[in-house]
Amino acid sequence: MLWPIGCPSHFSALSKLKILALETSTEACSVALWQDGAVLERHESGNQHSERILPMVQEVLAESGFALTQLDAIAFGRGPGSFTGLRIGAGVAQGLAFGANLPVVPVSSLATLAQGVDAPRILAAFDARMNQVYWGAYARNARGIVELKGAEQVLSPKDIPVPTETGWVGAGSGWDQYAAVITARLIDRASAWRAQCFPRARFAAQLGAHLYEAGVALAPELALPVYLRDEVAAKQRKPQELLTKRKN
Repeated sequence: MLWPIGCPSHFSALSKLKILALETSTEACSVALWQDGAVLERHESGNQHSERILPMVQEVLAESGFALTQLDAIAFGRGPGSFTGLRIGAGVAQGLAFGANLPVVPVSSLATLAQGVDAPRILAAFDARMNQVYWGAYARNARGIVELKGAEQVLSPKDIPVPTETGWVGAGSGWDQYAAVITARLIDRASAWRAQCFPRARFAAQLGAHLYEAGVALAPELALPVYLRDEVAAKQRKPQELLTKRKN
């Protein structure tokens, strides 16, 4: 069954879009289909992304009655987040998009988390391990869509940028892990934080619809994760660089 996502009248321009969304950046895994301003979703926890993502896609498509080729695009959580989860999500999005000749829409996983928090200003944080967090500050615009303020970063929780305004709400595994440090750093800027809050595909689909409307639709081969951590991206490049050198 398709459930309304609480869309105001400005969503009328998006109502004809059909977008499949995948979100695998954290321990939670979800798949959603946006159609006519409503969302059908499957959501699970437990780090079984590689086993569950394709069956969840099949379940959502079967319940919606649409074939993959009838959709307009595939949105996916491009990160930051779990390196393994991001590779799974990007790889599945790429494979499905190639097979159905569809474009892909990369969506920030931090923005997806923020979009799902009922607050005007959200401080989203994922636990990045190594005593760091993935961090992003988002403010909701007049259309109800979150917009990034500043840049997404990976840094120590004691070094997070302190916003000038008060009334921010925190969310994400970074807050679960480092709430005391972050709260001390922010002083009185955050009024609350939401425990055990994860990004969900229903909100990635919502953001994906807006990005698609804005012209952000890429070829399947450009379905790539965003890690933020430079040394991880460098390690990913080295094997290909060595292969290129050997061929030369």
